[in-house]
Amino acid sequence: MIDTGLKGKVAIITGANNPYGIGAAIARILASQGVNIFLHYYSHDVNFPISELQNSQNTTGLAFFFEQQKKNADEVIKSIKEFGVQVDSIEGDLSKPDLVNDLFDNAEKKFGEVNILVNNAAEYMADTFLPETILKDEQTLWEGGPIKSTISIESHDRHFSVNSRAVSSLMAEFSRRLIMKNKNWGRIINISADCAWGSPGEVSYRASKYALESYSRSAAAELGPYGITVNIVSPGPVQSGYISSEIEESLIPDIPLRRIGHPEDIADAVVFFASEQASWITGQLLFVHGGHRMALGQ
Repeated sequence: MIDTGLKGKVAIITGANNPYGIGAAIARILASQGVNIFLHYYSHDVNFPISELQNSQNTTGLAFFFEQQKKNADEVIKSIKEFGVQVDSIEGDLSKPDLVNDLFDNAEKKFGEVNILVNNAAEYMADTFLPETILKDEQTLWEGGPIKSTISIESHDRHFSVNSRAVSSLMAEFSRRLIMKNKNWGRIINISADCAWGSPGEVSYRASKYALESYSRSAAAELGPYGITVNIVSPGPVQSGYISSEIEESLIPDIPLRRIGHPEDIADAVVFFASEQASWITGQLLFVHGGHRMALGQ
């Protein structure tokens, strides 16, 4: 069996309250390797048509997914404790700059030095360059959700404050603390999306993920001399609860491996980048998408 060398390390994972989500899967696989886990989450409601939310008996689909987003981290924490590691959490809105220091201060108070940072949290709200007057005639997105609005200052800033600014601030604070202590080991893994280069109907979400990728590559170059690696995992369609069975069937023909992803598929890539086996890998973007979008050369 491969020894990842992670036993006793401490990881901060953002966006980890959905028990069916990528963040929770990452937390569990790192815990299985003996990593102590400090979770961040933001429990919040999402505006969605009431008729859809009333149909929440389903175990997949947007209504089900939004119900998971309202949860605290208790369910995920319980699943992590089964691995015999220490675990704690903090709730907060990553669009608020003060949360960055609070996150690290609380993690260090609980576990000591933080060695691994996984930026998984994301803000999502569909927006477009099309004017409001014609949006009513547009088809819904492939996720099945409505296009919300024409791009605005609010929709732009809402995405970039979490998906880009918070990520860069967390990377900077993580690195500062390690470098000031003359440490020579650290891992940053950032979660992007396989359409980050651009996608109609999701313009701000995708652009903010593209910015995350640029920050990651710059950080990899600057932090390498200090023993800190920075890598990116770019998922394709992953069943974190939001993909209905109907949407799943429509996606599969575009995926060469003929299935949508599981959160564990992404978690496997994250634990590799965190492991000693990836000690000479940095600045890389790894698509974990079953071949999704390959036909488009992406």
